[in-house]
Amino acid sequence: MTLWVFAYGSLLWDPGFPVAERLAASLAGWRRSFCMKSTVYRGTPDAPGLVLALDAAPGHACHGLALRVATGSEAATRAYLHDRELDGSGYLERELPVDLADGRRVSALTYVINRAHDHYAGGLTLVEQARIIAGAMGDRGPNRDYLWNTAAHLADLGIADPDMAWLADHLRGMPPS
Repeated sequence: MTLWVFAYGSLLWDPGFPVAERLAASLAGWRRSFCMKSTVYRGTPDAPGLVLALDAAPGHACHGLALRVATGSEAATRAYLHDRELDGSGYLERELPVDLADGRRVSALTYVINRAHDHYAGGLTLVEQARIIAGAMGDRGPNRDYLWNTAAHLADLGIADPDMAWLADHLRGMPPS
């Protein structure tokens, strides 16, 4: 059975599984947001960073990529993504309808924020997000690198995200905390 994965953050530039097809896609009713605290990869328990998650937003749509998993790699990809994305239960795994740039609608494996989790950080202003991201560092490096890498890939793909662009530009002018 064909497996699609919706990429909106680090999966855009680091999927970690064999991709047979990449198409621009949108997911209605959700938005990309730095709304999850990171206490390992992009922060620490004493100084959490922020990572992207999909937060429910009626009337909005998140633009990203739909990644079709290479035939024969579906089970291994599901297992890999389960380990990668569901460690700590901050994300919830969902199969959601995604609109592809070629007009098709497919069901895609998607990771959304668990608002009941204590790492949920919704409602922060962009200035608050920038302050947190500027000073956070985790096992995978500075939080600002995660932001800049994602913002650069969105720009390369021609995907406009005004909040990401503002954060990336703002952090370029901020010293690390």
